[in-house]
Amino acid sequence: MKIIRIDCHVLLIPNYDARACSSAQDDLVVEVHTDEGLTGIGETDTNPWVARECIRARGTHCMGLGLEEMLIGCDPLDPEAAWQRLYSGSKMTGRRGAVICALGALDMALWDLWGKATGKPIYQLLGASGRPVVPYASLLPAGDTVAEQRASLVEKCQRVQAMGFRAAKLEVCINGPYSHNGLQADDAEGVEMVAACRRAVGDDFTLMVDVAYAWPSAEHALQVLEQLAPYNLFFVETPIDIDDLAGHAYLHEHSPIPIAAGEWQNTHWEFLDLADRGKVDVLQPDVGRVGGFTEARRVCRIAEERNRLVVPHCWKSAIGIAASAHVAASTTVCPYIEFLPAALSESALRRELVEQEFEIVDGVLKLPEAPGLGIELNRKALAGFAADP
Repeated sequence: MKIIRIDCHVLLIPNYDARACSSAQDDLVVEVHTDEGLTGIGETDTNPWVARECIRARGTHCMGLGLEEMLIGCDPLDPEAAWQRLYSGSKMTGRRGAVICALGALDMALWDLWGKATGKPIYQLLGASGRPVVPYASLLPAGDTVAEQRASLVEKCQRVQAMGFRAAKLEVCINGPYSHNGLQADDAEGVEMVAACRRAVGDDFTLMVDVAYAWPSAEHALQVLEQLAPYNLFFVETPIDIDDLAGHAYLHEHSPIPIAAGEWQNTHWEFLDLADRGKVDVLQPDVGRVGGFTEARRVCRIAEERNRLVVPHCWKSAIGIAASAHVAASTTVCPYIEFLPAALSESALRRELVEQEFEIVDGVLKLPEAPGLGIELNRKALAGFAADP
């Protein structure tokens, strides 16, 4: 079996809002085709136009080759060998950033192909028997004011609790460089948003909070974390600049709440730094961004060896959710995966891009059992959301 063609689909929802703290409004979906008629599907979460060019661009020397030109003609049934070839061949222009995100989409597609060729779901290829996968509902509030966003989060918390979810993450992005809808509010108002949600769901429901790198220093973050401590949070995500590893280590030592980070990290080497220098409690690889399944499983090993947790990040479509579920089923250190409920998502890509919706029973996600990722693209949606040729 050989790879004969790679299709890159840049997708964009109509009327996207650049003010929103949401990357679910666009997507890059890749399809890797073989000479035997099998096709693998992958996805990554970065600027889709940039990632597409990282795949298509040609190289002129052996240290900076193009991803597509290296993959055409290869056997797709050894994804780890293919990953190493792509990583080494693009090392001068790649190593991190958009090239790794593009590589991650291709790697995801190769694992999907391998599963389809062998008749196995990916979690079995990862060596797992299928551990229970518990999704938490990731909740982005509507509204342009703190009051509107607080009311939206409370209402969404109650809805997902009624839907059978056991846990939810609150996007409390009301200040800092990536605030939702341009808000710049006081931290005390964010604390009250969390308090209102805790009152709404009671004490037996797990809550987490994402503040999107809001706080300017670890010392500032600690002051707010201490105010959040009474609300029994499973973690607070990305409290400070991701490059401030010393600050993360400080929070590991002093914070009353576990710290989660890693959604932007590329390769397991960046997670080594995050775990060993940053001392982060909860590692959050995004399967597409980190470099695909090949790198995500290495991040799981890092966590297992250091007694840390893995909670995969995913803010794209059901393709990425399926990838997260397969990773979670393959390790003992993954208590949750991030899950955007289709009924509550602002993105039509999340609702429409794949044919199947996931089944959640008693708060547990039913693992895809079909070969590979276990999902099929909705061809009408793929064409309808196409941003350009």
